Amino acid sequence: MRVYVPLTLSGLAEAHKNGELGPGPLTAYAVTPALREWYVSDDIEELEYAALNRAAQASLRMLAGNPQAARRRTVVAVDVADGAAVADPDAGLDQSALGEVRVAGPVPLSKAAAVHVDAEDAEADVAAAAAALGAADLGDDDAQFTVDGAEDHDLMWFAVQEIPALIG
Repeated sequence: MRVYVPLTLSGLAEAHKNGELGPGPLTAYAVTPALREWYVSDDIEELEYAALNRAAQASLRMLAGNPQAARRRTVVAVDVADGAAVADPDAGLDQSALGEVRVAGPVPLSKAAAVHVDAEDAEADVAAAAAALGAADLGDDDAQFTVDGAEDHDLMWFAVQEIPALIG
């Protein structure tokens, strides 16, 4: 099963140093039954893209809580055994939890399929979105517009071998 683990670039550097994502439990995003029902699609690529975007939103929340982190959303796509990623059945169709899963333990970085990171030209929009996130959560439409601006940037795909260049 492919899961998308939200991080920051400094979190990616730590994972690279340790050789694993963890310790567990890890919050990740995947194609869950609730995500399928919400997205109304049978196209696995579209569904995985939706799960990746959910992880990117979680990465933005991590950035909002860590002002020293580089303003680039970061997501690691990893393959875990079926059943290793578990969705909370009580979350149902709670939109804030769509696609969210828990992985009980650490995941070796060798299980990573790819890394997705914002391009450098997205940093200003991501920084503004991280700063506006609290107000957006409280219903401020202008702040939500700023947060949505970060989503206008697609995350770039990097091979796992490129991690040293990303964190260097």
